[in-house]
Formats: sequence, C-alpha cells, structure tokens
Amino acid sequence: MNQQQLPAIQLQHIYYNYQQTSILSDFCLTIEQGEWVAIAGSNGSGKSTFARLINGLLQADRGEIYLFGEKLTEASVYDLRKHIGYIFASPDDQFVGLTVADDIAFGLENLCLSHAEMSARIQYYAQLFDITSLLDRHPGTLSGGQKQRVAIAAVLAMEPKIIIMDEALSMLDAAFKQSFMQYLATEARKKGQTLLTISHDLAELAAADRLILLHDGQIIADGAPQQLLQQQQLLTTCRLLPEYTTELSRELQKLGIPIELCRTEKEVLAALWALHSKTFPSDLTKKEQMPL
Repeated sequence: MNQQQLPAIQLQHIYYNYQQTSILSDFCLTIEQGEWVAIAGSNGSGKSTFARLINGLLQADRGEIYLFGEKLTEASVYDLRKHIGYIFASPDDQFVGLTVADDIAFGLENLCLSHAEMSARIQYYAQLFDITSLLDRHPGTLSGGQKQRVAIAAVLAMEPKIIIMDEALSMLDAAFKQSFMQYLATEARKKGQTLLTISHDLAELAAADRLILLHDGQIIADGAPQQLLQQQQLLTTCRLLPEYTTELSRELQKLGIPIELCRTEKEVLAALWALHSKTFPSDLTKKEQMPL
C-alpha cells in the first residue's frame, strides 16, 4: 500500500500505567495524514501521555503504535521521530543552543541538511515569526512570548510530517496566536502536515478539523469542534470554560431572545443586528450598514 494512503498515526489497544495508576487503558485512535486534530481534557485525562507515546518519549506497557504504517519500536523510534515536531508547553524544555540561531540549527543538523539549506531555513522561519533580531540572543534572555516563538520556529524549520503542540501557545499574545493559527490553516495544509493541538483554549480547539475529548484515559467524544464545544456537559467534564460570546448567547436565549449560539463577537453582532432589523424595520435607512 502507498504510504500516502496510510494513516499518519494509529494507536491500537494502548495501555500505560504510571506509578501503578492507569493513565490510558485499551486506548485506540487513528489520525489520517493532513488532519488537524485537537485534543482536550482535564488534568490527568491522558492527553500529554498520548502525545509523548507517539513521539517515543514514553513507552506503552501494552499495545502497538504505527506512524505512516511503520510500527514504533526501540529500533525504529529514532528514524520515525525525525518526522515529528514536538512543541512543549514550556519552551525552556526544548532549548539546547547558546543562541537562538544555534537552537534552530540544532534540529536541522540532526536532519543532515546542507549548510546552505540550514541557513535558508533559519532566515525564512526567523522572518516568518518575527524573531530575526533575536537570532544572536541567548534563549534565557528572552521573554516568555519570545521563547515560544523561537520554540515554534525551531520545530517548524525542520518541516516535520507531524506537528504536536502541547499547550504550546499559552504565552503568545492574541495577535500573534491568531496569525499563527492562520498559518497552520493555510501553509501547513499545503504541505500536507498532520497537526495535533493539545490545549484548554477553546479558540485553538475550534480551529481544528476534529476534536477529541479525553476523560480518565478514555475518549468520551470525537467529532466536529463546532458541535462538541456547544455541549455544556462535555465542557464541564473536561474542565473547559466556555467562551464569553457563547455564554452571552446562552444568557440571551434564557431571556427569550431567539439567537443562535455564537463563538465570536462578529457572530453576536451579526445575529443581534439581524434580529433588530426584523423587529424594527422602520429604523433602517439605505445608508445604515451592519457594524463589524
């Protein structure tokens, strides 16, 4: 079978215990190539364990893991890991170089790229994430947000087939986070990269193609984010706080105002303006436009 037709990730009947506590039990999951999958759950649900098993940082007690059809074993883990980029929650956990440029170069050296290709990638991704001025700085001198940008650039510069983001955007400002999510939605898709987002941020979860919710090491929901994130019981179980605009929509519904659940301010404004237009048509003039 052509490798392009094989799933990117397959976990078959995985069991993993930590200090005699079951973290994952008979865990099965398949993720196709090019999918953007978000993983969420309360602390201890097994989401980070799941990600570390894929990367070979942890070894399952039982079960099998396949990446692009090849079984993950002690013998194959080094070669398969080259296809995976892991962005940690704490960027300090992945810094190894004395400068930002050295840190980005480290992963590229492990791929045995030519010096010219390494230099080109460092410059390209540094410019893309606005860290060119930081290339000669020691990572320890950077702010939290700058560190996360560097950590992201270092992983993306390796252009892996699978990108795992484990609470990797928590220190980023809203503007950069939005632009990075847009990058994933466009450029990463063009490259056919498989994306895994582990987060408590509903905006990050909603950007994915597919949302998987974990509880006590089991999958309790798997489907479209837009549908699952509107189910209050699931959000409560996974300790996910609903977005303000969603809560506002629910409160308006309780007051008898016929409005759909909204995720963004634009959606709320559009819904309220449409409702106002139907209720008070005489207030409208040709010059009036919906404020967005």
